[in-house]
Amino acid sequence: MAVAIGAHVDQTDPVAEATARGASLVQFFLGDPQSYKGPVVTYAEGAAALKARAEAEGVDLYVHAPYIINVATTNNRIRIPSRKLLQQHMDVAAEVGAKGLIVHGGHVIKDDDPAKGFDNWRKAIEATDIKVPLLIENTAGGDNAMARYLDRIAGVWEAISKADGFENVGFCLDTCHAHAGGNPLETVVEDVRKITDRIDLVHCNDSRDEFDSGADRHANFGAGKIDPDLLAQVVRDAGAPVICETPGGAAEHTSDFAWLRERI
Repeated sequence: MAVAIGAHVDQTDPVAEATARGASLVQFFLGDPQSYKGPVVTYAEGAAALKARAEAEGVDLYVHAPYIINVATTNNRIRIPSRKLLQQHMDVAAEVGAKGLIVHGGHVIKDDDPAKGFDNWRKAIEATDIKVPLLIENTAGGDNAMARYLDRIAGVWEAISKADGFENVGFCLDTCHAHAGGNPLETVVEDVRKITDRIDLVHCNDSRDEFDSGADRHANFGAGKIDPDLLAQVVRDAGAPVICETPGGAAEHTSDFAWLRERI
């Protein structure tokens, strides 16, 4: 099965990182994933040069938005800066020619009605000038999360389907997050597709923790708690490009790619 497989890499020279792994796609951050300071292009020649080089060498670039973005919350001091940061990263993702911008689903405050979070997602989609596909990713933990449980993902999707710009929104399925979040990998591709009608990218990761643990801790393939056959099944069933966010550098990632290719 011909599936494009790449990895999350350092942002300084993503194309060189792809070459070192023999990969046709890579994912990276634009700056500090825990900061509101805004995106930074660390590629020495700048965003336009990175775009041109990636295109010339046939490497697809994906950008992961900061972890701190939470457009679902009712806390204005988090939601408003989150929307601003999302737009900033969208703008720069477009400048580097990214195929997608991945963002976590966020969460609401403990006693909030989840419906408030769903509607805040709708408002965020309408408020964002979506220049490259915005891929919402399922998350591993938190009872108040917007994208851990399937019913919450369905709530988000129903709300954003009414938003202007919805046609530019997709889904990123993370295997570690699904496993740790309590969603059986045997059926997760079918379950998600029933809700979203699409899976645009797979984050294929083993998990250091047990099923439904709520812990987001990735492991290299075969070193975690996920049945190897299930990881391969998700990749086969999804039929989407794959990014491995497993520990290590080029050597470890190349080994993970080979492990996965043997099974798909």
